[in-house]
Amino acid sequence: MDINTLHKPTINFKSMSIYERFITFCGVGFGSGLIPKAPGTFGSAFALLFVPIWLVIGLPASIMVMIVMSFLGIYICGKTAELMGVHDDGRIVWDEFTGQSITFLPVLYLGQMNWLWLLIGFALFRLFDVWKPWPIRVVDRQVGGGFGIMLDDIIAGLWAALCIWLYFYFTVA
Repeated sequence: MDINTLHKPTINFKSMSIYERFITFCGVGFGSGLIPKAPGTFGSAFALLFVPIWLVIGLPASIMVMIVMSFLGIYICGKTAELMGVHDDGRIVWDEFTGQSITFLPVLYLGQMNWLWLLIGFALFRLFDVWKPWPIRVVDRQVGGGFGIMLDDIIAGLWAALCIWLYFYFTVA
């Protein structure tokens, strides 16, 4: 499998089974990852649509759904990468859905979600996802398959969540 994430081969949906099309559709973030420029940013922006769901179902259920999204994502991202022939193709954005959602756990826990925190959380997650500080870069380069695709974004979400948590700890507590 090609590991060049800059190479964007055509996705041949016509040769796929209905099941493979469905998995690929999920992997590319229901189409949000197919935006030609900055698909990860668009995938993360699409993930902001989940925030009202997290607010309605509450923190414990949100955490459970994010865990399920993570495990499903290992398969979905791995299978989509296999079907596309490129490991961690930029158009695969299911991992952004999970990482971006994890970013908001502190504000969900503290009941502080608002438009400002939505924007800050989005910016922090994108910063860590693009910058890839330790250990994100190590995972991104050395862990393969769907697990590797998911893990670097989960860690980016945790780093962003930690920044938000530390802000509240030092300013509110």
